Amino acid sequence: MAIAALLDVFLTHVRVERGLSRNTVESYGRDLTSFGQFLETQGIRDFEAVDLGVVSEWLQSLAQRGLSPRSAARHLSALRGLMRFLLQENQVRRDPTRLAARPRLGRRLPRPLPLEHVLALLDAPDVTKPRGLRDRAMLSLMYSSGLRVSELTQLKLRDVDLARGVLTAFGKGGKRRVVPLGEVALGHLEAHLAAQPPPRRGSSNGLVFHSPRGTAWTRQMVWKLVGRYARSAGLPGRVHPHRLRHSFATHLLAGGADLRTVQTFLGHSDIVTTEIYTYVSSARVAEQYRKSHPRA
Repeated sequence: MAIAALLDVFLTHVRVERGLSRNTVESYGRDLTSFGQFLETQGIRDFEAVDLGVVSEWLQSLAQRGLSPRSAARHLSALRGLMRFLLQENQVRRDPTRLAARPRLGRRLPRPLPLEHVLALLDAPDVTKPRGLRDRAMLSLMYSSGLRVSELTQLKLRDVDLARGVLTAFGKGGKRRVVPLGEVALGHLEAHLAAQPPPRRGSSNGLVFHSPRGTAWTRQMVWKLVGRYARSAGLPGRVHPHRLRHSFATHLLAGGADLRTVQTFLGHSDIVTTEIYTYVSSARVAEQYRKSHPRA
């Protein structure tokens, strides 16, 4: 089977059978298309001809194009998934990516917002208008519940239990988790829902947040919303939705929450992913020591 056809089969597999999110599948598609184009330049028309030397040359070409080690590692991860799949399907006899060295990554710490910046951001919307109530509720849920953008935009009314103060989020791969709303966020959400007009027939699909026409928000729309309010609040640096999620995790740990609880709230499958926030907390403690101690 041709390379392009096998790529299509693999992408269908990860989307349908493994249930990966649309964004992840699209990312795999871009990275593997890049690999397919590289094979074409090398005159390779069959995955069976791919060996460790080909994989290494491809990774070198990514570095020469200026891709960061993190991006190159993501490309290699996509290729490993593909080669494992082809091996299982008897399309190749070996997996050359098993021996490929993963690009070395520097530890990139999350950049949470200070609490005063979060509060300024939440105060930025004009809550005398329904749109402002909606925007404040969206910002508040991202911080109070640590929601990803995709989880926020797909949140449905049936997934929110106002009486118990919890909501059900569906994360990567459709994984379900229950997270608390928090008293302040609960009040913001109730104010938003109370200001909403009755939905039009066939519109909104039961979404908590939707456009006036009833359509779902996109990731780009949420990013623009956060950036706009951050600028109006005079916050320094680049503020994006994931920084609210970082802030949620970091502030929980700083307040005494244990790592397993934060892992559950974030929906991380591996606690190693959550542990990065402990480095943020440690870095802040060290910074305060250097600022405050006379012999630091």
